[in-house]
Amino acid sequence: MKVQQFSRIGFIMAAAGSAVGLGNIWKFPYMTGMYGGGAFVLVYLITIAFVGFSVMVAEMLIGALGRRDTVGSFERLAPPNQKGWKYAGFMGFNGVIIMTFYSVVIGWIFYYLFEIFTGLPTSTDTAKATFDALVGAKAGVQIFWHTVAVVIVAYIVYRGIKGGIEKFNLVLMPALLLILFGLLAYATTLEGFGKAWDFMFASDWSKINSEAIVRAVGHSFFTLSLGMGAIMTYAASLPKHASITKTAFIVTFMDTLIALVAGLVIYSFLFHEGAPAAQGPGLVFISLPVVLSHFGTLGTVLALLFFLALAFAGITSAISLVEPVVQYLIDRFDMTRAKAVVVTSLGYWLIGIGALLSYTKAWGETFSIGGKPLFDILEYTTDSILLPLGGLLIAIFVGYVLQKDRVYSALEHEMGKTYFNIWRFSIRYVAPVALVFMMLNLMGILKI
Repeated sequence: MKVQQFSRIGFIMAAAGSAVGLGNIWKFPYMTGMYGGGAFVLVYLITIAFVGFSVMVAEMLIGALGRRDTVGSFERLAPPNQKGWKYAGFMGFNGVIIMTFYSVVIGWIFYYLFEIFTGLPTSTDTAKATFDALVGAKAGVQIFWHTVAVVIVAYIVYRGIKGGIEKFNLVLMPALLLILFGLLAYATTLEGFGKAWDFMFASDWSKINSEAIVRAVGHSFFTLSLGMGAIMTYAASLPKHASITKTAFIVTFMDTLIALVAGLVIYSFLFHEGAPAAQGPGLVFISLPVVLSHFGTLGTVLALLFFLALAFAGITSAISLVEPVVQYLIDRFDMTRAKAVVVTSLGYWLIGIGALLSYTKAWGETFSIGGKPLFDILEYTTDSILLPLGGLLIAIFVGYVLQKDRVYSALEHEMGKTYFNIWRFSIRYVAPVALVFMMLNLMGILKI
């Protein structure tokens, strides 16, 4: 089936939009400060080069050569006697599983965008009470904003590659960059900027241990949206003469840069007011609003800009999570794009309601399994099992199954023989070992 093609810049923006998500803005900054600042950044960059970047090139290669949905690309490229590899393509469904809870979080962000106009909380207790009330008691409000998130993403995906995904990423990604770098410019004028810089970049090698390395490997992989078929599906629409290696490098660079900028912005605000570092949702939904409330009217504007950036990051990632399944339904069942979008969106919307209800006091027990909320089960399953497994299958397929001559002819002219051999060694040995090690650690089978 013939698919629409991105323009080169459109693909870069779409792939970068897929990679740049909520984790870049609230997870990476905290990890950097926790695990040695500049020391962790260096370890992270090394793992990006030998794990994240290597797997991204491999995933893009499968999509660019296969030119079909994720299942179809594996099926088309596998040797005649190894057609079972088509089942590896079902990693494309990982994104929709992630959307069952990711769209809920985007809904929280939309809620906060409107709450900003009613005033920012002036104390941590008030901010925590607001967030706890939203998650634990306001099921109807959550369902509404969860639905808004689903509808927005569905509309963009329905518009297709050119009229939807590329068009919106060409607007949202530059807007995200403009907001973040504007906030960074302001942050440099604050007393907290120097402390934020030290927090993230002053190297403390005593904090680099085996746990820090595992975290660096994990985040370098997850932050690039690998193992879920998003990059593969986008690459099926990559212009045929575009450089896979160069494009992958630009996307990786943008993803890392945005994470670092977001960290400097957040911690400049926090440290300017003497607030402690926080992690996870507490960083952006509790700590940051309280700190920005001390800036008066300017703080409201800054909060609005920051949550807009967060919303843009969430939406650009979300559309890449949905597109692989939509494309699969179109290719395999000859559905119209509209029908495929409705079927996919309805599925994760319904499960998402169960996920958000699993955090509420009234329905938490009903939507829990073995005492664990459905939201946490879905998040753990994707983070610890499905995504690393998807990346591992990509590495094995390109490193051992796909004919070396075909891989060489596709990439050698871009990399040169020396760099190609380094990349091939990485995809055959370094990436698989790192992914297996990370997966066993996250699953609790191998603790270090």
